[in-house]
Amino acid sequence: MKANNFKENLKKKMDEYVHFVYNVTKEFPKEELYGVISQIRRATLSIILNYIEGYARRRPAVQLNFFEISYGSLKESKYLLHFSLIEKYLNSNDYEIGLKMAEEIGAMLWTEISQLEGSLTHP
Repeated sequence: MKANNFKENLKKKMDEYVHFVYNVTKEFPKEELYGVISQIRRATLSIILNYIEGYARRRPAVQLNFFEISYGSLKESKYLLHFSLIEKYLNSNDYEIGLKMAEEIGAMLWTEISQLEGSLTHP
């Protein structure tokens, strides 16, 4: 039961992060609609979508692959947050909020990945 609470909490944090990114990017310059806005939204949405798809898979090796893709998308979104701060599309307060959310998700997702890797190498 405890593992399910962890997974549900992780999905909840991922969902909050997606909504946060969608909300802050509404204020980005309109000329970035097909650039940074599209890219950061897709990367952020990919975090939770790949996690959910991996969670739905039965084979641990396949789950691991999806969780690693999710983690890669998280790293991509973090870079895009930083890029957006430097370009002044994002204010420093929103950047710090988004970064904190991403760091929490990253730590939790990394725990999940590490545990899954451990179960594959030590069955």
